[in-house]
Amino acid sequence: MNSDGIDLGDRPSAGAAPGVSIVVPVLNEERYLESTVRRLLDQVYDGPLEVVLALGPSHDNTDSVARSLAETDLRVHLVDNPSGRTPTGLNLAIAASHYPYVVRCDGHAEVPHDYVAVAIETLERTGADNVGGIMAAQGITPFEMAVARAMTTPLGVGGASFHVGGNEGPAPTVYLGAFRRTALERVGGYDETMVRAQDWEMNLRIRDTGGLIWFTPNMRVTYRPRGSIRALAKQYFDYGRWRREVVRRHPDTISARYLAAPAAVTGVSIGTLAGLIAAGGGQTWLSVGWLAPIGYLLLISLGSLVVGRGLPVSSWWRLPIVLATMHGSWGLGFITGSKA
Repeated sequence: MNSDGIDLGDRPSAGAAPGVSIVVPVLNEERYLESTVRRLLDQVYDGPLEVVLALGPSHDNTDSVARSLAETDLRVHLVDNPSGRTPTGLNLAIAASHYPYVVRCDGHAEVPHDYVAVAIETLERTGADNVGGIMAAQGITPFEMAVARAMTTPLGVGGASFHVGGNEGPAPTVYLGAFRRTALERVGGYDETMVRAQDWEMNLRIRDTGGLIWFTPNMRVTYRPRGSIRALAKQYFDYGRWRREVVRRHPDTISARYLAAPAAVTGVSIGTLAGLIAAGGGQTWLSVGWLAPIGYLLLISLGSLVVGRGLPVSSWWRLPIVLATMHGSWGLGFITGSKA
């Protein structure tokens, strides 16, 4: 029993594996929360674990599921997150946790049973401040399968190792992450004004203070992609807006990869407008503008033939639509910027 009256179980003896706090921001996760928490509690790990759920204002039965989990296992603790914002929930959960290592998880993530063990071994072996692995997108419906394939290929999301895989080593950022508490304290935790891209932004601050971010393909988390074009478009529009905010705050982080989607949106839009003007009786030379949208459609269509190999036909024909939605939404979001 600690000073807060929370039973954390037996403390580790000298030489035992260190304690781990798993923090999970939760909002409208009734469908997945129980299975996610069960996987976390069933980790094959020798040290003590606690799971801290930061509960946002859900509109389903998420809170009931969370309370039931806390009542049946003393390792599960609940904190309120009235704002519902992910970075705020993470900071609240971290503040309510106790152990020297902090693992971030999501309310619908599916982690393997050795996830924590691999994370702690990698942290101790490399001396990194944060380690993470692959965002292994897996779909169920034909549309979700197309999104999952797009999210795991350079054509869809660029070459970030946590999306497409790669060799173990230093990285700008990783998916979710397992942290040394000292690193979180050193940088002041998550920036609560960053509604999206808060992981990337905090990893930047960790690196700027001399810390090491480490990618390992041995940590894989199953991610369930959005199930409709509307939801996918909103997700990637938000991603683009908040990436623009990161660039506004940290101009030195701009790169060609972040400018690709905005450039495509701009080029296709201007080219289409020029082509329409020419078709409407304007200057005929403007018809060259059609090369931009036609070229982009050829790129994603031919690219889909390559990256879509192995997909069922019902998913393959959706892949160009998914790619265009992701690129266009992200690019528009980046161009318009955030409201931070």
